[in-house]
Amino acid sequence: MKITVCMAAYNGDKYIQLQILSILEQLRDEDELIVIDDCSSDNTTKIIESIKDSRVKLIKNEINIGVIKSFEKALNNVTGNLVFLSDQDDIWLAGKVQNFLEVFQTYPDITLVLSDAQIIDDNGQIIGDSYFQQRGKFVEDPLSNFIKSKHHGCTLAFRQEMLNFFLPFPTDIPMHDIWIGIVNGIYGKAFYIDEPLIQHRRHSNNTGRGAFAHAGILQMITWRFALAKNIVNLLLKQKTIKNLNKAQK
Repeated sequence: MKITVCMAAYNGDKYIQLQILSILEQLRDEDELIVIDDCSSDNTTKIIESIKDSRVKLIKNEINIGVIKSFEKALNNVTGNLVFLSDQDDIWLAGKVQNFLEVFQTYPDITLVLSDAQIIDDNGQIIGDSYFQQRGKFVEDPLSNFIKSKHHGCTLAFRQEMLNFFLPFPTDIPMHDIWIGIVNGIYGKAFYIDEPLIQHRRHSNNTGRGAFAHAGILQMITWRFALAKNIVNLLLKQKTIKNLNKAQK
C-alpha cells in the first residue's frame, strides 16, 4: 500500500525540517510527502527545497487560503492508498508508520486509524505523556464527536477511498479533522492505537486548532450548526448517488 503524507505549511521554518526528516525516515521509495505552502513569508519554502528528496512534493499557494483549504488541496493530489495527515511542527516517533500499516493490513474493514500523542513545548520538552489523557478517552460514534471531537488530524491516517466522503470540505466547518472524524463515524470504522506515536508540539504560533480551542460559546454554537447542516447535506448527497447507481444497474 502506497503512502501519501499531507502537510499544510505556513511560516514554519523553526520546526519544519525536523518534522519532515522524521517522516521521511519512515517512508519507502514509492511513498510521497505533499506539502502545501500557504504563502509563507519566512524561510519555510527554502528549507523544504533544501531537502533533496524526490518523495517531497512542494506546492506553493499563490494566495493564502488557510489551513483547511490547504489540506484539501493536498488531499486532491494524493496518489497513495493510505493517507496520513501531518502538522508542520510535530515529530513522528519511530514505528509510527509501521504500527499504522499493521492495523490497515490486519483489518480490511478499518477505514481510519489514529494513535495517542505526547505533548511537547517549543524546545521539545515533554509536557504531557498522553494527548487523550487530556482530551478524554477516544470514542468513535459520530454523535459523541459532534459534541466533543476526539479526532486530532496530526494523529490519524485513512484509506484513500474515504476521500469520496470527506471531500470537498464544507467552507464553514471549524476544522477539517473534526469533519473527517464525524464522517468516518458514519461511513467507516476507526481503530485507536493506545500508544503515543508522535510528539505534538504546542507553542504560541500553532495554527488551526488554536482558534477552535479558544472560541466563545456563540462561535461554538455556530460551528456545530454548520456541522449539522453539512452532515445532513452529505447524507442526502450520498443517498442520491446510491439511488442513481441502483437505477443504472
